[in-house]
Amino acid sequence: MVGTLIMGRELLRYVRGLLDVETQLQPAGIDLRVSQVFRFRSRGEIGFNERKLPEVEEVAPQDNCWVLGPGVYKIRFGEVVELPEDVLALCFPRSSMLRSGVMVMCTVWDPGYVGRGEALMQVNNPHGIKIEVNSRIVQLIFIRLNRPPDKVYGGFYKGENL
Repeated sequence: MVGTLIMGRELLRYVRGLLDVETQLQPAGIDLRVSQVFRFRSRGEIGFNERKLPEVEEVAPQDNCWVLGPGVYKIRFGEVVELPEDVLALCFPRSSMLRSGVMVMCTVWDPGYVGRGEALMQVNNPHGIKIEVNSRIVQLIFIRLNRPPDKVYGGFYKGENL
């Protein structure tokens, strides 16, 4: 076994900036809110040790909502996640997003990561979606590792968006 799922109020040690603890704290994780949405304006370039991230343009909300057509967007979460060296996190879309025809994809949040994370949101519903600013759109689950990893995260995204 890789580790043990962390549940309950202990999760609050790893996330800052929750708007409503009782609403965002779930049986198996914490709901994260969308705070910004971006459109891609150029291509990215990925090499073995290099990267050139695509240019993005922020989509401004209108009347505290984003009305988004079909397409792919980069999103930023409102909360800051700070993982100790023996905890990793995995991110999954909330079921309401999937049932609305919207997929949210995240990477593994490595032990040692600190930052306000980002994800990819793909609107597949041909009619689009309307999302209120600060809507809960993903659930982050936390796993305590059975043993410390050989190294903790210290890469390019450590401290992102702080």
